[in-house]
Amino acid sequence: MGAERGGLLLKRVLAGVPAGENPLTHVAELPEREPTVAPWPPWAPTRVIESFARCGVDSPWAHQAEAADHAHSGRSVVIATGTASGKSLAYQLPVISALTEDPRATALYLSPTKALGADQLRSLRELDLGDLRACSYDGDTPMAERDWARAHGRWIFTNPDMLHRGVLPAHARWATFFRQLRYVVVDECHSYRGVFGSHVALLLRRLRRVARKYGADPVFVLASATVADPAASATRLSGVDCVAITDDRSPRGARTVALWEPPLLDDLSGENGAPVRRSAGAETARILADLVIEGARTLAFIRSRRGAELTALSAKRILSEVDADLADRVAAYRSGFLPEERRALEKALTTGQLLGVASTNALELGVDIAGLDAVVVAGYPGTVASFWQQAGRAGRAGDGSLVVFVARDDPLDTYLVHNPAAVLDKPIEATVTDPGNPYVLAPQLACAAAELPLTPDCLAPFGPNAQTVLDGLVDDGVLRKRPAGWYWTSRDRPHGDVDIRGSGGEQIAVVEEDSGRMLGTVGPGSACTTVHPGAVYLHQGASYVVDDLDLDAGLAMVHAENPDWSTQPRELVDITVLNTLSRQVHRVAGGEVTVCLGEVAVTSQVVAYLRRLPSGEVLDQVPLDLPEHTLTTRSVWYTLTDDLLAGLAGLTPADIPGALHAAEHAAIGLLPLFATCDRWDIGGVSTAQHPDTGRATVFVHDGHPGGAGFADRGHLALLPWLTATRKAIRACECPAGCPSCVQSPKCGNGNEPLDKAGAVAVLSTVLSGLRQSSA
Repeated sequence: MGAERGGLLLKRVLAGVPAGENPLTHVAELPEREPTVAPWPPWAPTRVIESFARCGVDSPWAHQAEAADHAHSGRSVVIATGTASGKSLAYQLPVISALTEDPRATALYLSPTKALGADQLRSLRELDLGDLRACSYDGDTPMAERDWARAHGRWIFTNPDMLHRGVLPAHARWATFFRQLRYVVVDECHSYRGVFGSHVALLLRRLRRVARKYGADPVFVLASATVADPAASATRLSGVDCVAITDDRSPRGARTVALWEPPLLDDLSGENGAPVRRSAGAETARILADLVIEGARTLAFIRSRRGAELTALSAKRILSEVDADLADRVAAYRSGFLPEERRALEKALTTGQLLGVASTNALELGVDIAGLDAVVVAGYPGTVASFWQQAGRAGRAGDGSLVVFVARDDPLDTYLVHNPAAVLDKPIEATVTDPGNPYVLAPQLACAAAELPLTPDCLAPFGPNAQTVLDGLVDDGVLRKRPAGWYWTSRDRPHGDVDIRGSGGEQIAVVEEDSGRMLGTVGPGSACTTVHPGAVYLHQGASYVVDDLDLDAGLAMVHAENPDWSTQPRELVDITVLNTLSRQVHRVAGGEVTVCLGEVAVTSQVVAYLRRLPSGEVLDQVPLDLPEHTLTTRSVWYTLTDDLLAGLAGLTPADIPGALHAAEHAAIGLLPLFATCDRWDIGGVSTAQHPDTGRATVFVHDGHPGGAGFADRGHLALLPWLTATRKAIRACECPAGCPSCVQSPKCGNGNEPLDKAGAVAVLSTVLSGLRQSSA
């Protein structure tokens, strides 16, 4: 029955599909896996083994024991195995053993989210080993408890943000803790990628430097989802050589994985008359409701905060027509909720009070939710690693389970559901970090100097660019060079001004004007597009309209309102080439294709927003007066000569802007296949004649200051990337372009102009040049 569970749930979901529709494009049956256990290591104290036994762990699995042995022997280790493979025990065992045998020993645990840290602390306390003095130290910890943790805590559970802002700047107050630091645990380390990962890599080097000042050299234990080359990734992140444990010997129940494409809507058209599919959120809400009716505990992963709210609302509406009590067993979960709201939802989910939850990826990372029957992934999460991490939430007890991947109306999702091997059989990606990015390295070195003066001997772990960046900081007056090293010059420490998550600064608080109640927060980078004046903002099922956005004060004031329209921002974007790092000319019959990688300045400004009815009809366009934003980053771009464009069959000069624009959109949509990124991590600009190149040009750029390595990955994989892009456009059934191929949900020009056939012609010409050069 266990192995058949997934198939039976899929039949139940399909029973609710209207006659004549067939949303399934592929179904895969993944077999169950038998576990391999190992004896408890001889160094593990008896009372620790007994505590695990009381919690139902009679023996460790083989990979847990192997990882724990490495850590106990003083070797830093990364355990890179699947979801629910018991990575927690692999680090708990050596850390708890050390803390039990040495009453002065200390340990540090880092997680990317507060929810995960709180969950891991709960599981540790269930072992009932009271003398460990394990405690949290994060943004939700009351001040009195922070003081206690600093004075008495032996195992501190925190996150990179608090380590950066609260611990390392005040390391003298943590001297006793650092002096006895034996282990540093870095949980879900695959999530540290891009700008955030680059900051964390340098943050961990600062941590090791401070620990050495107090005479400690801790062992690092990293836990990761399966990633390519985990030893290299973990070594690059932590700055210490890591041994990798990758052979997962835990049990896994059989899984039914279904790829699902929502149908086209006959009575609705989108922008510029394009065909529209039923939204992934609406489809997911119906699937979620069917599974809840079946009594299946289900987690639906939605790409956005707003999407999670809407999916939960829609599922509740469907369930209320069946059984009002069932509607109360569905909720949304996302970042931006207040701490007490998150804790209440996590408890309800753990106890089974909630049967269905629509969540952002806030619940992807490690929160221990046992006994889930199904997972619905609404939209590709950006990487194969994240897909399997989310899918792995189902069947955690070894029972059969169902995973449904619902495609969004998006080029990448459409490509994946029609090319299942690209997601089901594709190797897991390597994480992309660039600690040498000067936009990351400079503020991190400033923080390091403010903690302890920098000396020539301590620069090596910060990479080969450290000396050059330091010289720049001295020239700018940020640091002062003295014979003994580099010193911080100001009384105020720099840590508060350094945003390690790359969001551009402090969060914007969303406040209800009448009551003064804070509803949540949004990142400063997205504030102009999500909480601009007039925007519709959703919070826990309630709808609000933004009255005012004060970026200087970090406030968005809203009032409760439930309009029958939604809002979509309009944005102007310009790009300037600052420095061309690589330039390759590819000759093709009739002209040249040039491919470049370099540094660019992207200037953007939200200038208006559209009000849309649910049917897609535009009510009006409302102008906005918001500031310009300039981003200095890295980009890959290609250019085509005029004579080459003139030779493209069927294209007139008037068609060229639409052809380039469509090729740009589709390429942005497909880049996550080749770089560990999300389409929202990148952007693009296309023009029939760019002033800096003098030619028709298509840019795809990183969305983070200094770049996050995504454009570089695109440059390296240009041929397969553009090949997949052309294939996705050609395979789409629409006549002239739609969200599944060349339209983009983030286009600031309202998806105008776009020329689907022209995009295929442009890409074919570019690929011809690339292939001729590589032949």
